Amino acid sequence: MSSTATVATTPEGIPVIILKEGSSRTYGKEAVRLNIAAVKAVEEALKSTYGPRGMDKMLVDSLGDITITNDGATILDKMDLQHPAAKLLVQIAKGQDEETADGTKTAVILAGELVKKAEDLLYKDIHPTIIISGYKKAEEVALKTIQEIAQPVSINDTDLLKKVAMTSLSSKSVAGAREYLADIVVKAVTQVSELRGDKWYVDLDNIQIVKKAGGGINDTQLVYGIIVDKEVVHPGMPKRIENAKIALLDASLEAEKPELDAEIRINDPSQMQKFLEEEDNLLKEKVDKIAATGANVVICQKGIDEVAQSYLAKKGILAVRRAKKSDLEKLARATGGRVVSNIDELSPQDLGYAALVEERKVGEDKMVFVEGAKNPKAISILIRGGLERVVDETERALRDALGTVADVIKDGRAVAGGGAIEIEIAKALRKYAPQVGGKEQLAIEAYASALESLVMILIENAGFDPIDLLMKLRSAHENENNKWVGVDLYAGQPVDMWQKGVIDPALVKMNAIKAATEAVTLILRIDDLVAAGKKSTSSGSESKSGESKPSEED
Repeated sequence: MSSTATVATTPEGIPVIILKEGSSRTYGKEAVRLNIAAVKAVEEALKSTYGPRGMDKMLVDSLGDITITNDGATILDKMDLQHPAAKLLVQIAKGQDEETADGTKTAVILAGELVKKAEDLLYKDIHPTIIISGYKKAEEVALKTIQEIAQPVSINDTDLLKKVAMTSLSSKSVAGAREYLADIVVKAVTQVSELRGDKWYVDLDNIQIVKKAGGGINDTQLVYGIIVDKEVVHPGMPKRIENAKIALLDASLEAEKPELDAEIRINDPSQMQKFLEEEDNLLKEKVDKIAATGANVVICQKGIDEVAQSYLAKKGILAVRRAKKSDLEKLARATGGRVVSNIDELSPQDLGYAALVEERKVGEDKMVFVEGAKNPKAISILIRGGLERVVDETERALRDALGTVADVIKDGRAVAGGGAIEIEIAKALRKYAPQVGGKEQLAIEAYASALESLVMILIENAGFDPIDLLMKLRSAHENENNKWVGVDLYAGQPVDMWQKGVIDPALVKMNAIKAATEAVTLILRIDDLVAAGKKSTSSGSESKSGESKPSEED
């Protein structure tokens, strides 16, 4: 039932004010119905983008900026959803994106399908608590099934890692260049991976992504080093240095200003000249100290005075100023150098090494490429594309692919895609459901149907008959040797997806199942929705009707 009343009455008929004027309350079955409707609406908007043959969305914000994408987290973020239950789905997508970088649509669409199945059970007068209990048991079986059948993957198996990257990229608009991009992704992730104990650790922050519109997607390149999006500070400096010894400075090469206000009285013009010369000498000393260490490249986080620039140019040192702190940290990892904040402490041991430091023109801008370090633990990907929108979408696709390859390396397990794992879990759940019995059995079977719905959506988006193909898949999975049979979305036939090279990280599937189940559990538990009245736009003023407007429920 929905109500905007702010009063209740005692048995004696005395009115008691509960909520502020303008507040609204929805409770009972109506609250559950509204929440379910909101989740279904979001899922409907998202499911046409699911899979390698899904469509894209064009999103226009209040400023008129256009985003064209089929990335689940981006779509939900840009949609600016208002309903509280719909916002939960945005949080699922963000959580999935941060945890595994991919599988955002899987998590959200699975949550939507689970909610739909729960709605059918609610109409049969099955209590939400029983549905939640059944879903939790089904989740445990689903995770256990993935753990049992997932295949081990080694960091040295580059062919398999490339297939994982290509599977992630195949559902993006850059799918045409997926083989080329997958090769870059695997090289990048394996380069920054570190073995800690007996586990591999991958920090994707060590992969710098630089975007420049122009050229084509196939002009995207991997740099075994770092790209500094700045130009050389002085025209007299060399633009290319081989066997570079790099000083990384978190200190300014400028005349230092006193912290306290001071007054200097000069009676003679020659004293003024000496004062200025002394300032130059201080800068010259700093440059001499840098040159004495053998450095022939200086990358500075702070400013470089024009006088210092000319001294550096005379010494044949290439210098860059106002570099980002994050770039400096990546340069330290890439070149083996150390960031120094006091020039007096700079020593030859602090210098980084790179085979080549060169200023190059990329599009309309000049950039400094630091590449060819011995074993760089931070590297760069320079993304090119004919349109800015293409460059942005390529970046989103690459981040997802980098994340999936990192997931496989960290977790060491993978499963086949194309709906194979979902059908296998559904089969396991249907065997398990009768063992539980009672009304919970219906919830477990509903969970299995929701997982199969994911496969049906994949098939629908490819333009094939979902019922016919689902029956063929179920039939194939009755044979134990066909656990990796999924649907080839280009041929419209059941195929062994592992042999086809359609491979997903086990971690992505497991995290999507956990996130979707938790969200649905949360939504089904809500039976009362109290929304505060909206504040009027001008402080202290009321809306035109003289009352504050109630908040939107949908």
